[in-house]
Amino acid sequence: MTAINGYDFARKGALLLAGTILSGVPAFAQTAPAAPPSTGPAAAPTGAAARNGATRVAPPVVTPVGAPVSVRTIKTLRVEGSQRIEGETVLSYTKLRVGIPYTAETLDQALKDLQASDLFADYSIAGVETGNIVLRVRENPIINRVIIEGNKALKSDKITKEIKLAPRQIFTRTAVRQDIARIIELYRRQGRFAAVIDPKMVNLDQNRVDVVFEVSEGPKSKVRQINILGNEVFSDDQIRGQMATKQSRLFRLLSSATSYDQDRLSYDQQKLRQFYLTQGYADFRVTSAVAELTPDKKDFIITYVVEEGKRYKFGDVTVDSQIRDFDNTKLAASLPLKKGDWYNAKLVEDSVDNLSQTAGLFGYAFTEVNPEFQKDAETLTMGINFNIAEAKRTYVERIEINGNTQTQDKVVRREIRLAEGDAFNSFQVKRSQDRINSLGYFADKMEIKQLPGSAPDRVILETNLEEKSTGELQLSAGYSSLERFIIQANITQRNFRGKGQELRAGVNYSSYSKSVELGFTEPYLFDKNIAIGGDIFRRDYNSFSFNGNDRQTNYSQVSTGFQLRAGVPLTEFWSLSARYGLSYDEVSLDNQFLNPDGTCNRLQAGNYLCDAIGNRWTSSVGYSLSRDTLNSRLRPTAGSRFSFSQDFAGLGGDVKYIRTRLEGSKYANLGSGFIGSIIAEGGYIHPLEKSPGPGRDPIRITDRFYLGEPQFRGFDIRGVGPRVLRASYINNADGTQTVQTSRDQIQDDALGGRAYYLARAEIEIPLGSGARELGLRPSIYAQIGSLFGIKQPLPTATFDFTLDKNGNPVYQPLPARDAANNIVYNNVYTPAGATAPTVRQTTCQTGYSATPGATGAACVGGEVNTVVPGTAPFQETFLGNSAKPRLSVGIGVNWNSPFGPLRIDLAKALLTQKGDDPKLITFNVGTQF
Repeated sequence: MTAINGYDFARKGALLLAGTILSGVPAFAQTAPAAPPSTGPAAAPTGAAARNGATRVAPPVVTPVGAPVSVRTIKTLRVEGSQRIEGETVLSYTKLRVGIPYTAETLDQALKDLQASDLFADYSIAGVETGNIVLRVRENPIINRVIIEGNKALKSDKITKEIKLAPRQIFTRTAVRQDIARIIELYRRQGRFAAVIDPKMVNLDQNRVDVVFEVSEGPKSKVRQINILGNEVFSDDQIRGQMATKQSRLFRLLSSATSYDQDRLSYDQQKLRQFYLTQGYADFRVTSAVAELTPDKKDFIITYVVEEGKRYKFGDVTVDSQIRDFDNTKLAASLPLKKGDWYNAKLVEDSVDNLSQTAGLFGYAFTEVNPEFQKDAETLTMGINFNIAEAKRTYVERIEINGNTQTQDKVVRREIRLAEGDAFNSFQVKRSQDRINSLGYFADKMEIKQLPGSAPDRVILETNLEEKSTGELQLSAGYSSLERFIIQANITQRNFRGKGQELRAGVNYSSYSKSVELGFTEPYLFDKNIAIGGDIFRRDYNSFSFNGNDRQTNYSQVSTGFQLRAGVPLTEFWSLSARYGLSYDEVSLDNQFLNPDGTCNRLQAGNYLCDAIGNRWTSSVGYSLSRDTLNSRLRPTAGSRFSFSQDFAGLGGDVKYIRTRLEGSKYANLGSGFIGSIIAEGGYIHPLEKSPGPGRDPIRITDRFYLGEPQFRGFDIRGVGPRVLRASYINNADGTQTVQTSRDQIQDDALGGRAYYLARAEIEIPLGSGARELGLRPSIYAQIGSLFGIKQPLPTATFDFTLDKNGNPVYQPLPARDAANNIVYNNVYTPAGATAPTVRQTTCQTGYSATPGATGAACVGGEVNTVVPGTAPFQETFLGNSAKPRLSVGIGVNWNSPFGPLRIDLAKALLTQKGDDPKLITFNVGTQF
């Protein structure tokens, strides 16, 4: 392996590769000193001269001073030594031809031309004296492989894309120098200014070589300090906060902003100027920006020298429009900047955009708005006149759709609110852009470009699309000692066959729930703006509760049915949809809650579960009225959405109610990448039939609203709202009894509610470019909500109780029971022959028995032992039926992980009602295809 001093190439650019070191890389042609005349042909240098890279040029003919220049004619011309390149091709790089005269300058130029071709490692000219010219060449080697060694921070594939040398190409030292410089530049862009590239070459047979770039990457250069000089109004920290470049500190260990980047240095100067211009300092300028590399090449020290200047206010703000349709006074009054306010360059830019958009609303696509500034240094005011140039009303000449390989053109065109030949309208263009982005079929931030047409009053709308995955596959699997294997799979294709149709299928299986669902939606029936769709489903759900670590099934619900949907737009933003659904529900209790004859054991199950059992048909018809101005349905950043919907059950069937729901959301760009949103919803179910009896709600448990995870973060599944808790009694060693208070030892049955409300305020937090590339989108939020409104079920108990003024049961103290379920009393008595009273546990209400627990045994005092079989004593409590708000705050992260979209939430419930089930951490995951 022969070394090439490539580092000197990059740094000095003065040293040339020696001929034999590079296996014959040529030196630059240069004029040789005059030599004595020779009678024979000049021979190419050999031996030591060749090894030292001597110039392959024939000595010129010496002409005495004052004598005429010797001119000869080329008699014959041929090429020797070429292998891959034809002789005619070699000659084509020179101006030498048979029959033309030549001089020493002519031959020297021919050698320079051969060198400039970068095709030859060696070249010389013979036959100068006789006119029988011979071009002797040795071709540059062919590159067999390009190998990069020692690189870790930059992958080899990223480097090879940027360099010129490649297999099967001709090796040239010019390309080597350029590639070294390019690799070093790549490392400098990563902040590695100590990187050194050492090129080497391995000679192979058949005039081939392997080129090896040995890389020493060196440490990443950080920004140690940013110094600001000349600032008086704003502190150093305030100014540094506006920069993209940050000082290297321990808490920024994972940040890429601490690495030095020359391009970022220029960007920071623009950021500083923008900052001062938005604060009224119109004369601000950065007089110098110097980045100094420390001697160890590990860090940079950046110094900015600034001149802040004086602060200005807005002067007179006027509009001078050459378009007759515009009222200059009204336009000026509508602008966000006002006389007397502090000057703000951002408001000036916004005003230009507003005027351009206003002109676009009137059909002027290429309106030119030029702000003219009148700066008064004495009064420190900045007057602005917005000059709107004369323009012609513009019409859409053509709409071009590019980049869609799977999606059909009509799917995109039907979202564009303009047709070819229509008058241009900037609002309709923006609306079309939002509707296309809302489809979710293409990469985010697609823009419709406005290009000049064939005439000044014509515009071409160009839509350049980049398709992305529209299929979504969500898979989850798990195992627990209670549910055994848990498998969930949902597959959705939102652009089926490229026609914009949606096809859905889902399967859920575990020991406690099973379901299969299929759905299809056609958004444009027969290419008309009418959406139609349907779903069929079968859901087998087992409601469960915990008693200690034992999970027990309360009731099973099997629902089988279908739903048909249709929707039409009323205006650009309002739409109306209707639906019809039919389902058959079978609700049954677990065997442990049934009597021998199959009827419900209300002592075991409770009235609330006994009222739920039975088979019912539900036939319902409903509608939804919606207004949607969101700029994207998938990831909105601006706009709002409102929906009012009602469902009427009772069009046949066994169930009768009206379910009403309201939903609303508002999104806004808060600036600097922050996105704010407020989402609220609520609902109420009104029964259309009377209550079946005291303590029985006419809305059955399977038709009610439920609230908790995932919509109410900070609470468990069905963790908010009315519920019944069954707590057993504990027999203490001293014979007393206490009610079980450990939540995981209490049976918890969520009952749902007739009414609910829920609201969430959330702010999405922007991250650096590195985090954005990973797909991380964190947010902070607060939620408030409640679930309530059902009738209190009649209590069930094995002991006496009374009701307080609010209808809550007040339970009497319970007797203990022995292992045989006999009531045990703590009686005070004086045994026969004893002189002092004592306490003894006995099954006698008074006195004692010689054989406790024996049925019918006589008790001292005349009573008989009583064995009472039945349910162990428990306390049943109805909780949570309150409209009082529950409140939670938290932080969540959306992550486009390698496993698919992942959402993790850490939420803390701050306000709860007695009976609620808080939950701190939740997450879900899926994937796309």
